[in-house]
Amino acid sequence: MFGIVGEIAGNVFIFALLAGVAAILAELLWYRLPGKEKNRGQKRIAIITGASSGLGREYARLISEKGKGIDEIWLVARRSERLKDVADSVSCKTRCLSADLTDESGLEKLYESLNQQNIRVGILINCAGFGKIGDYKAVSLNDKKGMIDLNCTAAVAVTDMCIPFMGKGDRIINVCSTAGFQPFQKLGIYAASKAFLLRYTRALRMELLPRRIMVTAVCPYWIGDTEFIPVAKTADNGIKRFPFASKASRVAGVSLAWSLPGLPVITPGIVCTIHRFFSKMFPDTVLQYIWEGIRRI
Repeated sequence: MFGIVGEIAGNVFIFALLAGVAAILAELLWYRLPGKEKNRGQKRIAIITGASSGLGREYARLISEKGKGIDEIWLVARRSERLKDVADSVSCKTRCLSADLTDESGLEKLYESLNQQNIRVGILINCAGFGKIGDYKAVSLNDKKGMIDLNCTAAVAVTDMCIPFMGKGDRIINVCSTAGFQPFQKLGIYAASKAFLLRYTRALRMELLPRRIMVTAVCPYWIGDTEFIPVAKTADNGIKRFPFASKASRVAGVSLAWSLPGLPVITPGIVCTIHRFFSKMFPDTVLQYIWEGIRRI
């Protein structure tokens, strides 16, 4: 009896795995099929939110060096001085938009800029985001709302603005996190916001598939050389160490390269790749107890 059930379950798993691989390959082929493309002399731009430091800065550098067909990079963030530093450090033509994307006026500023020019958005990278580490008492309500507003609402709003300016072969890259694969105590709101962004990205990919606009979720592990960890810490931190942290240059390089063919989810590192695999194999409760042990080490 159990042998028959096990054999059926094994066959179903193999069939589902093969069907998933076939579906991904079919999508990647669909993006490559020729089709009519109307450009009408438009300037092709890349838009990077959260571009004033860390991962956003690395995306700007790499697109400037290797972004074929990109005429201008629009750098979007709150800190105008830091944006100017990034603009001065890259060789590509840039435009700096100092805007707080959690504020309606910041979103309106981007919207007006998009509609004032004959442009096409070749690459949109939603990199703006922040987190706070600590339990429900340690993280203030303002910080909780801020994470939701920036990590979720702002990403959706910016994407909605840009889609009308996109077409076949253009890319949307949403920087999610390996935290989106499971619930994380002491990182609850941040992980939940990234889970939202991950699911939103996967759904949007299917909606834009007929238009051949590629949509990719990037889910890195801790990135050690950015401002995220120092900003995320609270007095009641709850996490003692951040081992095997990635580097921003590697995350940006891997995700840009693998988003080019149109992969749906990219885990740019061994730790986040292993986590992605086991998050599909084990219940959330088991993973949360494993995390409880890891964060105490």
